[in-house]
Amino acid sequence: MSAADLRALAVEIAREAGELARRRRAEGVSIAASKSSLADIVTEADREVEALIRARLAAERPDDGFLGEESGADDGTTGITWVVDPIDGTVNYASGIPLYAVSIAAVQGRDPDHWTALAGVVHSPVVDETFAVARGEGAFLGSARLQVSEPGAAGALLATGFGYDPATHAGDLAAVGRVMPIARDLRRGGSAATDLAYVAAGRLDGYFERGLQPWDFAAGALLVQEAGGVFVRPESAEVVRRLCLAGGPELVAELQRRVLDAP
Repeated sequence: MSAADLRALAVEIAREAGELARRRRAEGVSIAASKSSLADIVTEADREVEALIRARLAAERPDDGFLGEESGADDGTTGITWVVDPIDGTVNYASGIPLYAVSIAAVQGRDPDHWTALAGVVHSPVVDETFAVARGEGAFLGSARLQVSEPGAAGALLATGFGYDPATHAGDLAAVGRVMPIARDLRRGGSAATDLAYVAAGRLDGYFERGLQPWDFAAGALLVQEAGGVFVRPESAEVVRRLCLAGGPELVAELQRRVLDAP
């Protein structure tokens, strides 16, 4: 399959998965468990939606690998791995906030620092928006090609997120304080995949957050890159909470200086 074919498959499955997530939300949400903390939850819908995605991929691409937020990893034999977040923004989803997304990416390799992303999709079921990308072919919302934006005279419109561990909040808030002098305003939406898609679409100028998992950014990172921006995860001593940055090159360099390099 070409990257475009992988993208088409990801879009088809993401839209089907998104409809299941939307339907289950309308029927009522059941919390299945907590993960890293009491605030970091998983719903029964997360598991059901990931099972659907996994089954559909197994039927179409049985020899590929799989890395999912809820069901873990399986090695394949083709060199391609599907990296899946069935409902990115689970707390929003469980709370009835209509900002969540299905994120699916096809990558070559297993290490996020060294893999090559081939195709991806971030699908927002509630507003029925599908951000799709194939390596070398650009990033799109429907038929509209995406392009990252540059901050205007009023400053950069930025997005961020905070970890579930209360012990990390003071550091995250301090980072926000260092960034605000260059910001027009700050958004905290609760879905990293959506934030990255919005950076690709030029709705946000930039994004920064610590502690993302590979399934949070696999599709969104490629969207940003194919829209003319950069996505970086600088090496740091804080391995568990690596910083992710996205936006235009100059803005990302300034964000890194303020968030990571500042004393």
